[in-house]
Amino acid sequence: MTQALRLGIAGLGTVGVGVVRIIRRQADLLAARTGRRIEIVAVSARDADKDRGVSLSGYAWETDPVALAKRDDIDIFVELMGGSEGAAKDATEAALASGKDVVTANKALLAVHGQALAEQAEAAGRVIRFEAAVAGGIPVIKALTEGLAGNGITRVMGVMNGTCNYILTRMESQGLGYNALFDECAKLGYLEADPNLDVGGIDAAHKLTLLASIAYGTRPNFDGIEVEGIQRIELEDIRQASDMGYRIKLLGVAQRSPRGLEQRMQPCLVPADSPLGQLEGGTNMVVVEGDAVEQIVLRGPGAGEGPTASAVLGDICDLARGLHIPTFGQPADTLEAAQPARTGLPAPYYLRTALLDKPGALAKVAAILGEAGISIDRMRQYGHTNSTAPVLIVTHKTTRAALDEALSALKETDVVALEPVALRIEEL
Repeated sequence: MTQALRLGIAGLGTVGVGVVRIIRRQADLLAARTGRRIEIVAVSARDADKDRGVSLSGYAWETDPVALAKRDDIDIFVELMGGSEGAAKDATEAALASGKDVVTANKALLAVHGQALAEQAEAAGRVIRFEAAVAGGIPVIKALTEGLAGNGITRVMGVMNGTCNYILTRMESQGLGYNALFDECAKLGYLEADPNLDVGGIDAAHKLTLLASIAYGTRPNFDGIEVEGIQRIELEDIRQASDMGYRIKLLGVAQRSPRGLEQRMQPCLVPADSPLGQLEGGTNMVVVEGDAVEQIVLRGPGAGEGPTASAVLGDICDLARGLHIPTFGQPADTLEAAQPARTGLPAPYYLRTALLDKPGALAKVAAILGEAGISIDRMRQYGHTNSTAPVLIVTHKTTRAALDEALSALKETDVVALEPVALRIEEL
């Protein structure tokens, strides 16, 4: 057996401790599967005295993750600290400059700085692996870079934030509102320190950035993603969607259109009987469509100690076997700067608003939609109060640009009492 593969792990939170546990528990299995022992040499975290439920006494301790990254006695720097700036970025750059390969679970870092880091890695003859950064235990990065390498990818989409999916499915099953479930998630520890990363769609958009880069050979461009969270979804939307045979999901979609690369993370209606529509709780799902394979569905836990640590170990094992693949599946200098297509491909839309109780209000709304070139599939007025009338509209296929034009015009009228909620109906 060849020389052991030596690791330095920066970040000993849930995932870091999970990696330590797997390496200890599966040491012989890992050696048998890779042909070499995998050993932890040194670790780094903020608090050396914290009880993490696993002994770290056999490892060297570095208070500075950059110092860990530069150590001569490690081969792979495992970055599990998180964050797009600061220690994570500095230590990753130091590791590459010191001739180390990097394994990370840090989607924010790669979504923001992925191109520069990939170029640095390849210039140094090193690689960055990041399976754990997207959809936890689901091996979607490996699927795109290896198993589906012979496909022209036509669409990538998925539910990639378990907290949002938990909230939306609980709204439907328990009849609870968004605010009550947000508080529940906070108590259960499901939310990031900045909750907007979850419910605002930012965490999931970081992940979509990485999938789109691999799928379409483009430079990671987080700023090119249209991002909308789930904060405006109400129980009434959940019920109306269900009545029409749909469920609401925070859905990430990347696909090429005649205008460029469409990348969006937003609440959408999906058919209730589709794989995405049937997804419950905190589970993640990624759907990949290719010209040869047609459609594949990958489903599994999107977070947690075991699933995410499992993905980290998958990358480490590939490096132990000598498998070196460019960071985003092809050389960084061949990645294109994609033109963001914010208007997107046409689709039907669900609209919910409330109108003031005035004669001709519905006719005025229909006229504004018609002037924008939007035809109505169905319209329903329900739950009339003394002063306002909630209205539900489902359009035929239209572009988001046309819809935005109509929504702007509606705001200028004297009949709209509630800013419309507009949700795309995604065809699967």
